Amino acid sequence: MLGFKTKSAADRAAFEAQVSPWLDTLYASAVRLTRNDRNAEDLVQDTVMRAWRFFDKFEQGTNFRAWLFKILTNTFINSYRRTTREKSLQDESERQSVEAQFFSSDVTDRAQNPEDYLLDRVMSEDVLKAIDGLPIDFRMVVILADVQEFTYREIADILDVPVGTVMSRLFRGRKQLQKTLLARENTETSPLIDLNAFRERKKLG
Repeated sequence: MLGFKTKSAADRAAFEAQVSPWLDTLYASAVRLTRNDRNAEDLVQDTVMRAWRFFDKFEQGTNFRAWLFKILTNTFINSYRRTTREKSLQDESERQSVEAQFFSSDVTDRAQNPEDYLLDRVMSEDVLKAIDGLPIDFRMVVILADVQEFTYREIADILDVPVGTVMSRLFRGRKQLQKTLLARENTETSPLIDLNAFRERKKLG
C-alpha cells in the first residue's frame, strides 16, 4: 500500500498498524501548514516515508503520534519553508521582548489555562482559515496546541525549542488569531464569529 521495501513484512505490518490511524490527522495539519492540498499530500507522503525509514529508531511504547508530528514539522521546515517569504521570528531582541511581555502573571495564567482562553480549543472553518493567515512559526504552534492538543512539553520536543518559546509563540499566535476573527466580525461579507458560542458548543458536546 505505501510502497515500502528492504524491511520485513512483519516490520511493514507493524508500521502500517501504527501509522494508519494518524494519516487523516497528519493530512489535516499538513493542509494548514502548506495551505495547499497537493503540497499537503506531498508533505504527508514524505513524512510517512521518513517515518518508515527510521521506524527502527522509534522507541516502542512512547508517543508515536508526537514522533510522527516531529517528522512532519521537521520535513515541512526543511523542505517547504524555503519557498515562503514570511518573516522569521528568530531575531533575538524581538524574541526577548516577546517573552518579557508574555511572562506577566496575567498572560501566564491565560497560557496555562488554554481551555479558558480564546477558542477553548474548538475549531470552525472560519478559525482554520484564520490560522492559515498566521506567520509560520505561530501557525505551527497554534496547530499543535489548539488543533492537535499537544502539551507545551510535547510541542517543545516536536519543534526542538524551549517550552518558553512555545508559550510565547502560542500567546502571540492566539492574539493575532483573535484580532483576525474580530476584524472579520466587523465586515459585511463575513459571518459573525461568536467565541462564547464556541465554548458553549463544546460544553454541550
